[in-house]
Amino acid sequence: MKHIFTFTLLLFSLVMFSQEEDAWVYFKDKPNAQLFLNKPSDMLSQRSLDRRTNQNIALNSTDVPVEKTYINQVKASAGIKIMAHSKWLNALHIRGTQINIQALKSLSFVDKVVFANKALNTTAKKVNENLVTQTNDKLKTTVDYAYGNSANQIQMLNGQALHKQNYTGAGKIIAVLDGGFPNVNTAEPFKKLIDNHQILGGYDFVSKSENFYTGDNHGTMVLSTMGGYKENALIGTAPDASYYLFITEYDPTENPVEESNWVEAAEKADSLGVDIITTSLGYFEYDNVNYSHTYSDMNGTTNFISRGAEIAFSKGIIVVASAGNEGTTSEPHIGAPADAVSVLTVGSVTSAKVKSGFSSIGPSFDGRIKPDIMAQGTAAVVSDVNGNIVTTNGTSFSCPIIAGMIACLWQAYPSKTNKEIRQMILESSDKFAAPNNNYGYGIPNFGSTLGVESFQVLSHFSVFPNPAKTFVSFSFSNENYNALVSIYSVLGQKLIEKKITNQNPILSVEALDSGLYFYTFDAEGLHKTGKIIKQ
Repeated sequence: MKHIFTFTLLLFSLVMFSQEEDAWVYFKDKPNAQLFLNKPSDMLSQRSLDRRTNQNIALNSTDVPVEKTYINQVKASAGIKIMAHSKWLNALHIRGTQINIQALKSLSFVDKVVFANKALNTTAKKVNENLVTQTNDKLKTTVDYAYGNSANQIQMLNGQALHKQNYTGAGKIIAVLDGGFPNVNTAEPFKKLIDNHQILGGYDFVSKSENFYTGDNHGTMVLSTMGGYKENALIGTAPDASYYLFITEYDPTENPVEESNWVEAAEKADSLGVDIITTSLGYFEYDNVNYSHTYSDMNGTTNFISRGAEIAFSKGIIVVASAGNEGTTSEPHIGAPADAVSVLTVGSVTSAKVKSGFSSIGPSFDGRIKPDIMAQGTAAVVSDVNGNIVTTNGTSFSCPIIAGMIACLWQAYPSKTNKEIRQMILESSDKFAAPNNNYGYGIPNFGSTLGVESFQVLSHFSVFPNPAKTFVSFSFSNENYNALVSIYSVLGQKLIEKKITNQNPILSVEALDSGLYFYTFDAEGLHKTGKIIKQ
């Protein structure tokens, strides 16, 4: 019996060590970095270099490609298949048996090997947290064949105020990282993009193919919310922006190589000079449960894709990501890369500005506000692959709706940095003074950033005196007869709430202690937030 047990244990060990695993191999250095830094045009397009110059961003070793001799030696190693590259993280995503992967540690230039299965990493925590049932958020979307128009999803953001000023995304480039873009080159709502050569290119990082008009139809619908154009049916939020289309997601399966594909695509987008990356993908659970993330991983620094997204932001790019569609599940929190600190994570609301039940919530595991902002994701108006205008649900669509508006805003303020544009968006949002982990900072008002509050009302608005001793007075358009004003502490506690009118626009602050406070002002067609100093 003892011999049988020993044989069984040996057989189990052989099977375990012969099973293919996914892992990342990180390198110690880039020995030829200075040669590339001396000639940056070998690494980056002029537009990419200009973005850095305009935002005072210095080149560094993360811009340098992975050392080719290192790649070749790993590729030549027994039983190793290279799945993806990352110059930003100086790593390769590899696949092989545990024994063959471990053998790479003997290479002098290898810094470390990290298995996707955390249990195989000697310093890793045990994966004993509750495994979640979250999947890629795009798989949760549903389509209802109800025709309509896209006015509400733009007007909710006061985006028409930018469009009326001819800020429609012209001159800005958006990279869409998704699961596929079939029929974008043929369907009617994309005809304007094709005819005007606004699709600048793309790549299928899954199949390693130049054909990106293939794959899952999800990316087609996503693109339509920004670049779609069909009069009286669908107008995208950035109809005059240009686009790169990158396939990073393989729909039938879930594997961490998709995170590596995403980072590789983001690096390509950076090198091409894009301004905005939008991604309606989210990662939490994988087909192999040993690879799945847990909530504690959602801290902005653990997940490969989230680290890549943060580096993209450091290069001057604005990264916009879906919060996820897991709000009604046992694990309702945002996934990756939505957990990254600088990513603008977008949740979903209904047409009535109520949080969609499915929209994933925050905070990040380390306690940061997530999602960051909200837009319409319930009954969002999109084009399907056949050019039909339909409605569909998901943060997959609230995310690109926002990304398109960002392109318009950045067109209006071309000298602003990505950090400044991001902050402008947060400060324009209707819950900026009192954010929470259902709505984040709320619904942005893109029109207010121009001082144009709405096409329906005048943009006359002021608060005085400020600093104030006993009262503040709110002056606003005569078309707004009533307004609700709330005063919050710096910790977000509501201290005062009062309805005011043009005839009686005064609010007493006499009861407040001296210090800094935030106000929100809501009237029909006009929303404002700001600071009040009590003397």
